[in-house]
Amino acid sequence: MAEQQRKTAAPKDGAQADVQEAVDAAEGKGYIGVPVDPTPKENYTVAGVLAGKPTPETDPNHAREVRQQLDGSARER
Repeated sequence: MAEQQRKTAAPKDGAQADVQEAVDAAEGKGYIGVPVDPTPKENYTVAGVLAGKPTPETDPNHAREVRQQLDGSARER
């Protein structure tokens, strides 16, 4: 429902419709917008886990830092 509310008008021509379709697909997959978890991706690899790199799922202090960072960025918007 939220997606339908953001769209203000139907595309006026074929090219605009193609671009809108590509943007909608990217938004649907989460490629556009604010990342949910700013933890580096290498922390989730086998090497990162074996090195003890923190993730929100394994380290309560890191989870708190991530929540504070996301809350801070939400307040700025």
